[in-house]
Amino acid sequence: MLLCISTVKLFWVQPQRSFSSLAKCLRLTGKLPMEPQTQASLDKDFLPWLEQIAGSKITNTLTIGKSTYGRSLFASKVIHAGDCMLKVPFKAQITPDELPLDIRVSLTDEVGNIGKLAAVLISEKKTGQKSRWVPYISRLPQPAEMHSTIFWGEDELSMIRCSAVHKETVKQKAQIEKEFSFVAQAYKQHSPMVMERRDLENFMYAYALVGSRAWETSKGISLIPFADFMNHDGLSASIVISDEEKQLSEVTADRNYSPGDEVFIKYGEFSNATLILDFGFTLSYNIYDEVQIQMVVPNDDPLRIMKLGLLRTHHTRTVKDINIFHSSCDTFTIKEVKSAIGKGKGIPQSLRAFARVLCCTIPQELNDLSKEAAQNDGRLARLPLKDRSRELEAHKILLSHINRLIEDHSACIKEMEEYKCYVVSQRLVVRRQMARDLLSGELRVLRSAAEWLSHYCTTLFSEHSLYNSNIQMN
Repeated sequence: MLLCISTVKLFWVQPQRSFSSLAKCLRLTGKLPMEPQTQASLDKDFLPWLEQIAGSKITNTLTIGKSTYGRSLFASKVIHAGDCMLKVPFKAQITPDELPLDIRVSLTDEVGNIGKLAAVLISEKKTGQKSRWVPYISRLPQPAEMHSTIFWGEDELSMIRCSAVHKETVKQKAQIEKEFSFVAQAYKQHSPMVMERRDLENFMYAYALVGSRAWETSKGISLIPFADFMNHDGLSASIVISDEEKQLSEVTADRNYSPGDEVFIKYGEFSNATLILDFGFTLSYNIYDEVQIQMVVPNDDPLRIMKLGLLRTHHTRTVKDINIFHSSCDTFTIKEVKSAIGKGKGIPQSLRAFARVLCCTIPQELNDLSKEAAQNDGRLARLPLKDRSRELEAHKILLSHINRLIEDHSACIKEMEEYKCYVVSQRLVVRRQMARDLLSGELRVLRSAAEWLSHYCTTLFSEHSLYNSNIQMN
């Protein structure tokens, strides 16, 4: 998420529609388990090399070390909250501008910044030891370390078939192949370097690396060597700040660190759906979990065309969320509902509006909803339906749909628990746990929504029954 404060721009680590280079298993606190080495720091030549490119000191307080999950940054001396821990000049960062001009110009909007930066990594790797980025590229994670769902096989993906992540993974693979075809064509026309079909696998790997490690900057996105060795802590308040005036990116400590402590940064407030697809790890309990659900107007609905037109007319503009999922007039994001007897925060108003439209049976009811929206703030069916029986029916539709999703998630989790395999690889163990974390989090969200809807329907039924009784008595 991009924030702006005068000439200083703040950039959160962005998933950028891709996948993780880190197979990380987080604790309840959101911190990565680690085993910092007490011996001399690793990669002694990396920081001097980067500072030579930068033409300035990168850090006086951090050193590269190794934790259970790969390269990490540790405090080499006492760091106080508010201290600037590192500064990486823009000229020491990798951007899409590294592409040859002819190729960069020929790549249309069909190839995003991630695809362009992935092409940079591939071309630099093909250049071999002549590339000035060799010390950085050689330290990037290998494909075997990648655990985002883009790298999962069909059997592994079947574990999460009930989640929207499954469909999104398929879409992402297709998008990456599409972008590669444009990149390959551009190189064929403007460069002696050939991008062959067999380079697709390398492009997918590079695409994943870029998406999980890149920061948003004034140039679109950038890979920031050294800074991207910092691991994620969900409780951290440290982010990367890009200062356009000073032409550098920096990170300020949000807490005190003692020598030998690993330093952390916050990637963002992401659900497990985003983490598993974009970063390749999950939280065992993620407070930001959410569920993407889709509802449709049945093909046999006599008012289907009218309902679809009404939904399109009054639907707010399509918005891209912080993750890879897109909202539309039939796709909704449910968050955990904290109280079954509260206001149902977490169930979007647009979803309830969809259900209210869905249960209309005559054109006049739809016309009334359209007039109501026009007279208020433009949002459709924002208020409960005046007909209590119809309002009850609408929310029963939602409850039924969510209960089916609960059944699907429960069945997938049970199937995983009962699955027996005599030969289990470490990779499968990791991905199985990730699938369990994802589905368990979504199941928790769905159950909270179902509990609230059930309470709401019970209340509506009681009110409707009392109303009918009073009418009969009168």
